[in-house]
Amino acid sequence: MKVAVLAGGSSPEADVSRSSAAGVAAALQARGHQADIVDVDGHLVDRLRALEPDVVFPMLHGPPGEDGTVQGLLAMLGLPFVGSGVQGCAVAMDKHVAKALFRAEGLPVADDLLIAAGSDPAEAAAHVEARLGASVVIKPLRQGSALGLTPLPNGGDLIAPLREALAFGDGVLVERYVLGKEITVGVLDVYGGQARALPVIEIAVAKGEWYDYRNRYTPGRSEHLAPSLPPRQLDELQQLALRAHRCLGLRDLSRADFIVGDETVVLEVNTLPGMTPTSLYPDACRQLGIDFGQLTERLAQGALRRGPRA
Repeated sequence: MKVAVLAGGSSPEADVSRSSAAGVAAALQARGHQADIVDVDGHLVDRLRALEPDVVFPMLHGPPGEDGTVQGLLAMLGLPFVGSGVQGCAVAMDKHVAKALFRAEGLPVADDLLIAAGSDPAEAAAHVEARLGASVVIKPLRQGSALGLTPLPNGGDLIAPLREALAFGDGVLVERYVLGKEITVGVLDVYGGQARALPVIEIAVAKGEWYDYRNRYTPGRSEHLAPSLPPRQLDELQQLALRAHRCLGLRDLSRADFIVGDETVVLEVNTLPGMTPTSLYPDACRQLGIDFGQLTERLAQGALRRGPRA
């Protein structure tokens, strides 16, 4: 099987993408497949036509690689590809739209407020305090890897973090701060099989810290633990992850993030979870006896069987 592994692009998460892509390509090569890393730039179409891959494995994080843009291009080129289609990627990347669908599905979410792109940070801060108070989480609308995200569990200045998040250009989602454990649950949904939730993982970082960009991607700065939660609650989290995956119309793989404390809330769903040495999704698969090579091969073969559907 000849696989083109897409990497890089113009996203602020391009370096993480390249790390993930290198791991995916190496794993596929170790299982006897031809896997070439293809950088996402203005020459992407020419490179793909020259390579003539059997399947494309987008290992991209953030727009334009995870928001449906690249997926639309691949569909137009008639190339089978791993991961969700245009619609699923687009709605999952937009945190406000995704939460609207979660609410319609009856999934638990935190109260939030949408701040439009171009808003004045001082005016936005006053609006947030009036609606949600000062104990909030501020996040760019369409970014991942905690880029531009600021948690304010004890309140404080809202203007500076709002200005930082607005600088990404797509608006900002502000959510009521919910105290609890950071929990993640992956879904493996290979074409032709039954979607299944992966084991529940708790993310632990040093006291007084949170799961920011540095703690996500620096080895040793976070731990992936089996959470000390009752079996019934673990099952409920897995069911919530499956429901979130389905209500967004996703396929192949996803990872739902939660806060679990006195209440449980769904934060967001990642359509292309990281595949770096510190990533959560491969860790969860290993707990089911699916090593990294098997995972990448199953996903690529499933996409090949599905074919180039729009």
